[in-house]
Amino acid sequence: MTIVKPAPKARASTETRTLTIRDDSTGETYVLPVEDGAIKASDLAKIPGGSDGAGLLTYDPGFMATAAVKSAITYIDGDRGILRYRGYPIEELAERCSFLEIAHLLLGGELPAEEELARWQDEITHHTFIHENIKKFIDGFRHDAHPMGILMSTVAALSTFYPEAKRIADERARRSQIVRLIAKMPTIAAFAYRHAAGLPYVYPDNDLSYTGNFLNMMWKTTELKYDPDPVLERALEVLFILHADHEQNCSTSTVRVVGSSRSDPYSAVAAGIGALYGPLHGGANEQVLRMLEDIGSVDRIPEHIERVKKGELRLMGFGHRIYKSYDPRAKLIKTIADDVFAVTRRSPLLDIALELEKIALEDEYFVSHKLYPNVDFYSGLIYQAMGFPVEMFTSLFAIGRTPGWLAQWEEGLLDPDQRIARPRQIYTGADLRHVD
Repeated sequence: MTIVKPAPKARASTETRTLTIRDDSTGETYVLPVEDGAIKASDLAKIPGGSDGAGLLTYDPGFMATAAVKSAITYIDGDRGILRYRGYPIEELAERCSFLEIAHLLLGGELPAEEELARWQDEITHHTFIHENIKKFIDGFRHDAHPMGILMSTVAALSTFYPEAKRIADERARRSQIVRLIAKMPTIAAFAYRHAAGLPYVYPDNDLSYTGNFLNMMWKTTELKYDPDPVLERALEVLFILHADHEQNCSTSTVRVVGSSRSDPYSAVAAGIGALYGPLHGGANEQVLRMLEDIGSVDRIPEHIERVKKGELRLMGFGHRIYKSYDPRAKLIKTIADDVFAVTRRSPLLDIALELEKIALEDEYFVSHKLYPNVDFYSGLIYQAMGFPVEMFTSLFAIGRTPGWLAQWEEGLLDPDQRIARPRQIYTGADLRHVD
């Protein structure tokens, strides 16, 4: 098939753009409307000639060039390194907003006014405690269970504690589950860590901020009142903000796919956690730390670079499917790293990371391949400096991503265009066979 695009011409903004397709096998010509830079797969399927006798399909492993949803939540321009939540630049939000303000923005579409924010914060704060039976559920895991596995399983189990969560068409019931998930996610994550570490659980302290309370549940020991360091508290808040949403990535798409079956939000978010658990998604910053530890010293960086060029190794923390320039989140994380290291001890891996970034950004190979640092390159160093074990990194990611998952889940639920997800396939197996 030959695809013939119409010749460029000046047109009014109201003119409909079309794409003309000519099927060389039949001589038939088809004109497909183009809306928002896309053609509808259902329009393409009207052209006969598919392998199963039906219409044409698009074959797109990994959904590299397929838009399955329309969304008003997050905008990304990967070529220019732009990330916006509901139209607001991520740089402004990270500098001036709290994480709960961002959660409100993602879910409701607007930043809250002062009184509205106070009510929202109060609502979240008073749902941070978990049912005592959930503690018993967590106690049932082995002492060496991974915190992310505990988090995923416990979030799924919440649907049995709140059976009204199945009333997803009820706006009030839906909002209750959204509030509960945002409020309880840090509690469950902290309890999962304390269980694996053999430490007693620390209950939420509702006098503290969202991130301050999480630090309290993670690190409090014998003191009567935990007082989080304001620098670390703010650094963690910024990291949560930067992870709050990122369009249709693997875990978000998973939440939407599960949600398309009209599943309750706990089940959908648990599925998203499962997707995030994978090393190619949420575990990438852990891989960066492993790489820096393997390099070991600044003088071994050139050797590592050469092995990457030969295809023997990957340069972890560089490159992104969407961003073809510097990841804006990576720039912001790099700026808060100095603040964190001023409070904690300076990581011995930081010098390796800085020099590795410097060399890579000046090397024609990496520049020509558009391999720039992404959000994972420095975040693991910061988490490590703050005292978080590597096993907790993906759980931290999940806490930050929860408002985005829920906003995407609800948007998909309310979108009249959406149907239950059911991708097509191209069958490559055996033809008809019979048992002898």
